Amino acid sequence: MTAPYEVEAPLPDGVPADGAHATGEFGELLPATRRALLHRLATGQVEGRTPSLVGAVMRDGRMVWCAGRGEVGATAPGADTQYRIGSLTKTFVAVMVMRLRDEGLIDLDEPLSAYLDVPEGGGATIAQLLSHSSGLAAEARGPWWERTDGALRPELADLFGERAQLHTAGRVYHYSNPGYALLGALVEKLRGDNWYEALRREVLVPLGMRRTTFAPQAPHARGWAVHPWADVLLPEPAVDTGRMAPAGQLWSTAEDLCRFAAFLLDGDDRVLGAGTVEEMRAPEAEPQGEDWSGGYGLGVQLVRRQGRLLCGHTGSMPGFVAMLWVSPRDGVGSVVLGNLTSLSTAGPVAVDLVKTVAEHEPRIPEPWRPLDGADPALLELTGPWYWGAAPFALRLLAGRTLDLAPLGASGRAARFRAEADGTWTGLDGYYAGESLRVVRRADGTVSHLDVGTFVFTREPYEAQGAVPGGVDTDGWR
Repeated sequence: MTAPYEVEAPLPDGVPADGAHATGEFGELLPATRRALLHRLATGQVEGRTPSLVGAVMRDGRMVWCAGRGEVGATAPGADTQYRIGSLTKTFVAVMVMRLRDEGLIDLDEPLSAYLDVPEGGGATIAQLLSHSSGLAAEARGPWWERTDGALRPELADLFGERAQLHTAGRVYHYSNPGYALLGALVEKLRGDNWYEALRREVLVPLGMRRTTFAPQAPHARGWAVHPWADVLLPEPAVDTGRMAPAGQLWSTAEDLCRFAAFLLDGDDRVLGAGTVEEMRAPEAEPQGEDWSGGYGLGVQLVRRQGRLLCGHTGSMPGFVAMLWVSPRDGVGSVVLGNLTSLSTAGPVAVDLVKTVAEHEPRIPEPWRPLDGADPALLELTGPWYWGAAPFALRLLAGRTLDLAPLGASGRAARFRAEADGTWTGLDGYYAGESLRVVRRADGTVSHLDVGTFVFTREPYEAQGAVPGGVDTDGWR
């Protein structure tokens, strides 16, 4: 077996090759971290009996480490070696759908049939299709679509068997590959072009993902099945899946997917803004069963592993596996690509790459800086408030954003975005979407805050008529 391939991330120009700047502040990984990452990848390749395995780490918006084990042809794989990425394709399609939404061409809460004539699934909203809560069947009509030519299913009607709709739309999470075939058709209808060509033009080119393609381009790995009881291989077919391609067709590289991981953390105004990407990462549906550690957003998988919320997607096609996870809290992402027909140990490896970097080199926070200025009327709102007798603190953040947080052991925290009409809208938690209003007395002074109809006063149960139901006139005793 060849020696491992490892990419050395270059230091920024003018930065010395020693000291804190070379190891932490500018994103370079420490030698001990690099060795731990390589050890985890190498162990995963051996334990998973994977013909080849590539792992990469993204931090601070760029790939800072990559290594490959095993062989592709006669050489070790690297950051530029293509693998089929399977269902990771779905997240790319979801990005295209969200672009349509941001352009005002579609409404996520409208049924698909409002925009596209489809044989099945038209009653589901676009959001339900994105989040796998459309109720559609998991797989396309046989034979096994991942191993058979897409010419067997030339039209959308050919994707569905006798029981296309298994659940009432919006009722449960049920993963549906044909649902994403319909979303790909929606993109084609509204763009007037093949879904991949639209994706390449609007997403891949702006993000610099030159090696993410519809069909394989050298150098690329070959797909294999590994015998369960012997160390021998069987080649797997790599077919064009036709109408089902939006569910799992793409090929990509570790380097390209690190760029995509950075996009899933921070967005890119040339493709989707940070707010829309954050919306995609918010849970829309949760899987059924006893394991509630995962969920699904708008084209993005969500899992909790080792105390971290990870966002991204997994993928598999005959002969290939792919993993992409980002940890918003840590600002770290990982990519793992392999060429065997089994998720095997690739999933745990991808999780552990994020954990290794996050624990060996915790994120260094941005320096605190004062606001450029503050409206005195907003400063007046800051400080302690009381919901009944429960204490809260209201802080002013950048962009006129308000942060409401409990001062006790529990309570409903939320950030609120300023609106043009002088109110604020909740961004997260219990108050997401709810309004915060400042209620003033006749003389213009602040009486109380109305947060989704709950009254917050400056004193516990303030006896000035603001608290619904009144306050006992005898006061505290």
